[in-house]
Amino acid sequence: MNKKTIWITGGSTGIGKALAIKFANEGWNVAISARTEAQLYEISQNNKNINGFPLDVTNKLKCTEVFQEIKNKYQDIDICFFSTGTWDPKKEEYIDLEHIEKVFKVNFFGTLNSVKAVEEYFKNKKKGTIAIVSSIAGYRGLPNSTGYGPSKSALNNLTESLYFNFKKYNVRICLVSPGFIKTPMTDKNNFKMPFLKTTEYAANKIYDGLINKKVFEIHFPKELTIIFKLLSFLPNIIYFRLIKLLTKY
Repeated sequence: MNKKTIWITGGSTGIGKALAIKFANEGWNVAISARTEAQLYEISQNNKNINGFPLDVTNKLKCTEVFQEIKNKYQDIDICFFSTGTWDPKKEEYIDLEHIEKVFKVNFFGTLNSVKAVEEYFKNKKKGTIAIVSSIAGYRGLPNSTGYGPSKSALNNLTESLYFNFKKYNVRICLVSPGFIKTPMTDKNNFKMPFLKTTEYAANKIYDGLINKKVFEIHFPKELTIIFKLLSFLPNIIYFRLIKLLTKY
């Protein structure tokens, strides 16, 4: 029996790395991509089921080329998990146009480039899963989030749109909305992060959601994400006052 295969972008650190190890330990073939070739090599050397495919997702042509390399190696791809992201809290307080353009180029267009690279393959195959990592920061506007939050909000809308596009081809589109997970990216935060969880916790939740459940959105930890979902239904005047109170902004 052939092993199943998953391709993970943003696979050198954080949630992507933890998920790669989780799937590899479950017996899957795992292709991981990121810009940092040395980190990809180190991870693959420590697990025979993982292979690295260096990639800058902002390069549209390279996304297509790398996916072709992965197809050539594994023949059949079952899941694509797109989790590339960037965040710099020091540049979020003011409207830094260059920074915001960079954030969207990586978080939104990098993800879109990845989806485009696999679109024809999955539509022709008529099965499989494409998962897109967003964030609870994409639910509603937050203080000091002029680039990151809007890029994640755009991903939420994109993923919902893609759901309709791919459903008629029997391809599952899945949105992943983590809360605060301890990664090199969240280590930059200078505020207390409620319900902070490990990457291993995130990987277990995502694996369960992708393999055992058929939900559109995988969100965790529920203690936090449910609160954010409820906040999204509040009238603006109440929401703004509550966020101001909670964040002391």
